[in-house]
Order: sequence, then C-alpha cells, then structure tokens
Amino acid sequence: MFKRLLLLGLVSGILAAVAALIYQKTYYKLNEENFSPIVKTANVLIVCTLAGLLASVGYGLLTKWLPKAGEIIFNFVFVIITFASIVGPIGYVLPLTYEHPELFPGLTVPMHFFPALAWFTLKPLFIKK
Repeated sequence: MFKRLLLLGLVSGILAAVAALIYQKTYYKLNEENFSPIVKTANVLIVCTLAGLLASVGYGLLTKWLPKAGEIIFNFVFVIITFASIVGPIGYVLPLTYEHPELFPGLTVPMHFFPALAWFTLKPLFIKK
C-alpha cells in the first residue's frame, strides 16, 4: 500500500501542478497581468508535488496509527492546512512595479486548493478499502 500511496502523491501533485499552470496562463490572458516572475513554473511544480507526497505520507501514517479515525482526522487536517495556506498570498507584498497588485490573490489563492482537490479526486483510484 505504501507504493500506491506514494504514486498517488506523485500523480496528484503533478496533476495539481499542471492545473495550476493552465490556470496561470488563463489568468494572464484574461487580466494581462504577468506574475510569472513571482509565481515561477518550477516552484509551482515543486510545491504541488511535495504537497501531494506529504499528503500521502500523512494519510498513510494516520491510517496506520489510528485505523478507525485516521482517515477522517487526515481529511480535516488536510483541509485546514489548505485553507490556512492562503494567508501567504493574501498577505504577500508585491514590488511596486506591478500595476494591479490586487489581482495577485486571485491568481494564487485558487492554486492553493489544487493539490487537495487532485489528491481527494485521485484517492479512490489508488486506495481501495
């Protein structure tokens, strides 16, 4: 089961990164404000993949240590961490060179939900009870 969990984390992380990068390109075309010097492609790939892998490790550990309540505790913790992570982009101070800094949270806040969405969506394909 450990290999399946790691594969779930890797695949969901890559899927989340691809979704985030597509969203970033779409956001740029709609708003014509380029935040790619701040939200770098490599960083999106790394963060999303690490989020997926960490979620899988956390899920594996919690379901092993707490067989009955581990899954529900994991779900609550993962969602709480995801919501808490949006504080970063909301409070981020952009350089003065950007004309529309108010558009930055509109780009980055939804991206914080992509790893959780991808992980929860793909979990039934990898983990069968």
